[in-house]
Amino acid sequence: MPHAHVNGITINYEIDGPDTGKGTIVLINGLADDLLSWGFQVPALVDAGYRVLRFDNRGIGKSDKPRGPYSSKLLADDAKALVDHLGIKGFHLMGVSMGGMISQEYALAFGGDLRSLTLACTYGTADAFCQTMFAMWADLAKTIDVPFVMRDVALWAFTGPFFNERPKDAAEFAAAMASLDMSLEAYLAQLAVIQAHDALSRVKAIKAPTLVLAGEEDILIPVRLSKELQQAIPKAQWKTVPGGHACLWETPDPFNQAFLDFVRSASR
Repeated sequence: MPHAHVNGITINYEIDGPDTGKGTIVLINGLADDLLSWGFQVPALVDAGYRVLRFDNRGIGKSDKPRGPYSSKLLADDAKALVDHLGIKGFHLMGVSMGGMISQEYALAFGGDLRSLTLACTYGTADAFCQTMFAMWADLAKTIDVPFVMRDVALWAFTGPFFNERPKDAAEFAAAMASLDMSLEAYLAQLAVIQAHDALSRVKAIKAPTLVLAGEEDILIPVRLSKELQQAIPKAQWKTVPGGHACLWETPDPFNQAFLDFVRSASR
C-alpha cells in the first residue's frame, strides 16, 4: 500500500476504483480500526462508480504512531494534509465513530473541500455515560491489555441477534479483536480523541450537506447523542439503519445504501 509523508508523519493509505467523474469518497475510520475496516463498504462504493480513499489514522496500522495524546482536530489536519498531497478536491467525506468526530473538525476547518458530509455512529460531545465507559476502557487496557478491551467493545458493538444468527461471523470478529496489533501507548493516544472531542456547540457552523447516520440499536454511542448532533447542524438529514454501533459490519447493505442515497442526492 502507498504511503505519504504529511503533517510530520507517514500515513498509509489506499485508493480503490478509477476516477469515473462521479467523484471521490474519503473514509475516516474509528478508534483502533485500520483502513481494512472498510472492507464491507469499498466494493459497494466502487461498484456505484466512486473512487475511494481510505487510510490508517495516526496510531494504527502502518501509519506512524507518535507520542500522544491525539485530538480530533489533529487527526483532521492529518486528513487534510493527505488529501491535499493527493490533489483530491470536492469530495464526499464519511467518518464513523471516532472518524465522525474527526470529520466534524474537518468540516469546520476545511468545509470548502466537501461536497457532502456523513457522520455515522458518533456524537458532538460525550455525555457522562460515555466518559465513564471510556475511562473503564483505559483502566482495562492498562491493567490487562488492548486486545482484551477490544474484545469487550466488540461484544457491545453488535446486537444480540448477530451473536445468535451469525455465530461464525461473531467468532471471527472476536478473533480479530483478540489479535489486534496496537500498543497501549497508541491506544490511549487515540482514546484521548473521543474523550476530549467537544464540538456540539460549534457544529452549527457546518455548511456542507450533512447526513447523521446511526445504528438503531447503538448502545456504545447512544442514538440520542447522534440525534442531538443532527439537530445541532443546520439542515442535517437523519437516518437510522438496523444494527448497533458496528452496523457498517453487521448490516452493511442498508448502511451502504443509506450512505449512497445521500451522496447521490448531494451530487445533484
